[in-house]
Amino acid sequence: MTTAQPRIRAVGHRPPRLPFARAVGPLLLLAAWWSASGTGLLDPQTLASPADVLRTALDLLGTGELQRHLLISLQRAALGLAFGVAIGLALALAAGLSRIGEALFDGTVQLVRSLPILALVPLAILWFGIGEEVKVILVALGTLVPVYLNTHAALTGLDVRYAELAQTLDLSRGQFLRRIALPGAAPGFFTGLRLSVTISWLVLVVSEQINASSGIGYLMTQARTFGRTDVIVVGLVVYGLLGLLSDTLVRLLERKVLAWRRTLS
Repeated sequence: MTTAQPRIRAVGHRPPRLPFARAVGPLLLLAAWWSASGTGLLDPQTLASPADVLRTALDLLGTGELQRHLLISLQRAALGLAFGVAIGLALALAAGLSRIGEALFDGTVQLVRSLPILALVPLAILWFGIGEEVKVILVALGTLVPVYLNTHAALTGLDVRYAELAQTLDLSRGQFLRRIALPGAAPGFFTGLRLSVTISWLVLVVSEQINASSGIGYLMTQARTFGRTDVIVVGLVVYGLLGLLSDTLVRLLERKVLAWRRTLS
């Protein structure tokens, strides 16, 4: 008599994802918030109800105030992220492909890494004033480090055989960079980019609350002064949605650029 053998899932096999599965957690949290507000367990002075937050968001959209502050925050984050990613990538290439570059730049970036970026706000204000530059610079400083670290790690982890192959094919330095170094470093770069996108919003929200006259962070600061928790929650939701949307865009770009990895596998 034979016994039925249990079915063993193949190693590395993952069940298909359910549509909108990632929305289950936020929806449960929203339901708990709505229930606590509706039953009176949650004091409106402590946290506004979801209905009040939605009403406030519609009012801000209707007056155009939310769009105006949102556009300013987007411009600051985009500029800071662009500068940070460009500088981080350039330093990683210089340090990852050259002993001299590593001696010049790696120690400096590691030092910046160990410093809390937000602790540099007072010094940055003294150096660059209270204009737009200081916010962009703080975002750039916060975002260049993840890009540098992950890209540099990917470059230094390249198989030595690729360098030997480049020598055999007599590739120039530019050809080696374009055909071997950049494709090999791309997975690390995108990992750093995803981290940098998240950090850009974290740095921006603090810099806008400390020293700004516009932006979503400034809107939240003004709301805190008058005890408007509904406006504060609107700002938090906007930041959360921006972070989720930007991370999704980076993941889509990564999937498209690194499509060759799925082909090889």
